[in-house]
Amino acid sequence: MKLFRPLLAGLGALALGLTAHAAGGAKHAHAPEDGWKFAKVPAGKLDKDSVQRGFQVYKEVCASCHGMKLLSYRNLGEKGGPFYSSDYPNANDNPLVKAIAAEFEILDPNPDENGDPVYRPARPSDPFRSPYPNDQAAMAANGGAMPPDLSVITKARGHGNEGDGASYIYSLLTGYPDPEKIKTKPGEDGLNVNYLEFDKDETVGTLIQPTGLYYNPYFAGDTTPQWDGDPRHTPYGGFLAMAPQLPDGRVEYIDGTEATTSQMAKDVAQFLHWAGDPKQGQRKSLALPTMIYLVLLAILLWFSYKRIWRSVEH
Repeated sequence: MKLFRPLLAGLGALALGLTAHAAGGAKHAHAPEDGWKFAKVPAGKLDKDSVQRGFQVYKEVCASCHGMKLLSYRNLGEKGGPFYSSDYPNANDNPLVKAIAAEFEILDPNPDENGDPVYRPARPSDPFRSPYPNDQAAMAANGGAMPPDLSVITKARGHGNEGDGASYIYSLLTGYPDPEKIKTKPGEDGLNVNYLEFDKDETVGTLIQPTGLYYNPYFAGDTTPQWDGDPRHTPYGGFLAMAPQLPDGRVEYIDGTEATTSQMAKDVAQFLHWAGDPKQGQRKSLALPTMIYLVLLAILLWFSYKRIWRSVEH
């Protein structure tokens, strides 16, 4: 019986894999065509210009719903940050970081002498402003869905490989169906419903998009209840409350870069990758010197071993 256990386990894993599509598994996320420079071994670096543009996308698009409570404005100006300047080793003194922080008004933790709340421009030492006063307000403003905090979103959505989390963000933001392919028809309750038609490979049928939700093949979920085709071949993905956010030209880049959907998704993914580990640049800069040191140490130890034990029979 023990001999059959590994076989049974393998067959079970195979069965789960074969039914993953039917259960609504998400499509495998992918990087942009030119890949991620920061994922190169041993010491890939972030594209600083892209991270700066990504912050602009976050500030103008994402910050209205998603907070970054683990990040402070001064992190932007620290070494390795998108707005670091060697002229200001202390990021709190960086005038650009001060200007960025001052664009946001936050609630001061100290009330005035009458006990009334005081609002003031943010300082570099302040954490990123939350778009909502509390979780209940966030859910009420988003149809009951809680917008996730983006501080470490690329870490949470990664699979242990460098760049997986950024690839998920990029794929999700660029993966919404073409709006021209979304059709409308009367629903059972008399209200119009949106739907998508699939006619490729074995996935043939119609997928109804629930009111207030949006289909995305890279968002893990289960499309079975809204699918009228073969239940063994439901479309990949699921439904989320976030509508497509990055149509071409949504932001006007300060540096003049063309703001296509793909470009904005790539930039904000790189910014979020940096935000998940703001010290990664400093850490990676030590990779090559450390490897050289270890190689020299190994050579030294080898010759030391040969000299110390040269007269000893083995």
